[in-house]
Amino acid sequence: MVTILRCHDVVPLESTPCSTSTLSLSLCDQIKLPSHGSQLYLYTKTRITDDSTFASAIHTLSTSLSETLTLYYPFAGRLKRNHTGHFQLLCNAKGALLIEAACHRELAFQDLCAFASTYAVPKIDYDVPIEDVPLLVAQVTRFPSGFITLGINLCRAILDGTSVTSFVNSWAKLARGEYLDSTLIPLLDRTMLDSRKLNKPPRFEHLEFLPPPIWTQQRQTHMKLQLGTAILELTKGQVQILKKKASDFGSGYVNGNSGSVRPYTSFEVISGHLWRCVCKVRYASDVGQPTRLTTLVNCRNRLRPSLPTAYFGNATFPTVTPSCSFDEIMHKPLSYAVGKVREAVEKMSDEYVRSALDYIAGIEDLNLFRDTFYNSAGKDREDPNLYVVGWTNFAYNETDFGWGKPVCLLPGNINSNGKAFLLDTASGDGFIVAVCLQASHVDALNKLFCEDIEKPASKL
Repeated sequence: MVTILRCHDVVPLESTPCSTSTLSLSLCDQIKLPSHGSQLYLYTKTRITDDSTFASAIHTLSTSLSETLTLYYPFAGRLKRNHTGHFQLLCNAKGALLIEAACHRELAFQDLCAFASTYAVPKIDYDVPIEDVPLLVAQVTRFPSGFITLGINLCRAILDGTSVTSFVNSWAKLARGEYLDSTLIPLLDRTMLDSRKLNKPPRFEHLEFLPPPIWTQQRQTHMKLQLGTAILELTKGQVQILKKKASDFGSGYVNGNSGSVRPYTSFEVISGHLWRCVCKVRYASDVGQPTRLTTLVNCRNRLRPSLPTAYFGNATFPTVTPSCSFDEIMHKPLSYAVGKVREAVEKMSDEYVRSALDYIAGIEDLNLFRDTFYNSAGKDREDPNLYVVGWTNFAYNETDFGWGKPVCLLPGNINSNGKAFLLDTASGDGFIVAVCLQASHVDALNKLFCEDIEKPASKL
């Protein structure tokens, strides 16, 4: 399918600070997995058509990555874990891994998206000690007709989507021979997020850290499911239809400070609509089946004082809706599901996030916590819940490494049942939803997702 041609170890261009010491990670970093999240950039209008131009592109990527790692030197290090499960970052400048690959299979663009999401994203070997696993692995794959994909795997424990965007845009800018402005110089002091005195008891009930609902007894199974991915597209016009339907049966969110009503956001209505559709395709006669939606909220501007724009690390916290029944999500007006999403997002105030940090600080065994938090439902077993990650407002169209802007950004190889990503289209005139489900449900979701938008609200 895809042939690996060469692998390059890329180290920082210059010596980096703390080259023989460790960098502390924040409490928000500590609850993340040491595994990697992946992004896939697709380029279809390149001039890379032969071995010579491809070699030149690889050289540019390698040298600019080396320069980027001088500033973003945590990516050149390695993780280690102590006896309580806490992560530390070894700033040993071992470097990142850059892979060059080729595929000689002719693919139409629609087929390229699905194929590349699985085969053009670099694989990570987790069978070696954690201290030997690169935190950044990138794979450049050349396809016929000048198509190029850049698949990037980045360790979840050291950064979130906002930081990923800053890093990749910095890399692209240096590849184009440009200078970085101050907003792209990373601020690496992780203690800023934990700056207040902790060790207080949590002030809220943090349901987001408790196991999610599971299938009722009749549906429980230990059989491994076949998973598939649905790639769904919405125009801004369709999103406006969803907003109108949600507003017709709900007044939106009332701001407690001003008393004004804020309209539902695109993320809220798309997530609520997706939740309803996923419940419908999963439904198997048990209307009382509990379900909940989990998402991540970027809390940089919700904290007081807010974190600087250049803060490099994790500042996204999980939040969950209350558990609802399939019946409520499927048969109540759209505003019901959308409203639950709104409530989950809006509760993430400075005080709530500080309480969450205190909750994390009180965890004695982080290894056990992560195992329970992330794996209680199972990646490949039946799951009644939905986990939506918002990648909107990420300026990925700026990731031009010298061969043009990407035509698409996709998550690579989604392999968790019920996990979804919401992204802007490259043109900015709509949205893409990529969702992983049981393979037998994918066709039904593809059909239902758009059909339910067009139905009159009274029939939903």
